[in-house]
Amino acid sequence: MTAPVNAARPAIAAAALASVAVLAAACGGSTPSATPTKTVTVTASPQAPASSSPGTATGTPAAPGGPAPCPTRSLGLKPGLSQGAAGSVYQVLDFTNISNVTCTLYGYPGVSLAGGQPVAQVGLAASEDPAKPRKLVTLAPGQVANALLRIVDALNFPASRCGPVKTQWIQVYPPNQTTPIYVSYISAACSKPIKLLTVDVVKAGSGG
Repeated sequence: MTAPVNAARPAIAAAALASVAVLAAACGGSTPSATPTKTVTVTASPQAPASSSPGTATGTPAAPGGPAPCPTRSLGLKPGLSQGAAGSVYQVLDFTNISNVTCTLYGYPGVSLAGGQPVAQVGLAASEDPAKPRKLVTLAPGQVANALLRIVDALNFPASRCGPVKTQWIQVYPPNQTTPIYVSYISAACSKPIKLLTVDVVKAGSGG
């Protein structure tokens, strides 16, 4: 689903990195920078790239008659805390239930960097960080859940190995959904298969 976020806050202890935020409601050149220079929520999605892939389906557990998984249209996505540490940026993604119906999130969002016109995914999608177990998160209307995204600086790698490309968006598929949300986010990705992104499971509450 454009414009710069405040500079990354000073590094904090690793424990605090367990929850630090990005993205926008789903309805919807300058020199590439290694770290995001701006984030802005967007209300309209760019053209969905055909090359993009949703996050891995995890088989959402649900009790009979319980709340259904949150569809993309029921979620607002915005950036939370952002901080730089050791050649990476840690960005929290906050999901808000903007519908009037309780729903659930379970597992990992599918996250990638995107750019170009029409918009297309650039580089590899985020790997899943298995450090925390999956837990079913139930969101009543207005409640928030979050996932922590790590973005490694593409300029850490030789240009010949990375193939750096300027990107303008973070593309996010909520867990078990096939429609993405886009947030404007200026960064750089590797067009070659270099692992830059890691995301953890969705957890209850705001990331900060």
